Amino acid sequence: MTAPSLRKLEFDLDVNKTTLHNWKKSRPKLFEFIIESYKDREILKKHLELLLEQKNLIEKEINLTKDRIN
Repeated sequence: MTAPSLRKLEFDLDVNKTTLHNWKKSRPKLFEFIIESYKDREILKKHLELLLEQKNLIEKEINLTKDRIN
């Protein structure tokens, strides 16, 4: 997973680049936590997309089975 861009962080956190750079220097644990949170969010989003795809496939299979029975 890639780290979010500074522009994305600026927009989401409502701070400017200078603040982000200051956090990176003076509060590295906070900055790292923010980056890791974005990575986790990305993983969860992909997992959710896969689950939705799996749900759709199961629904199709159920419908096909219903059609064969009738």
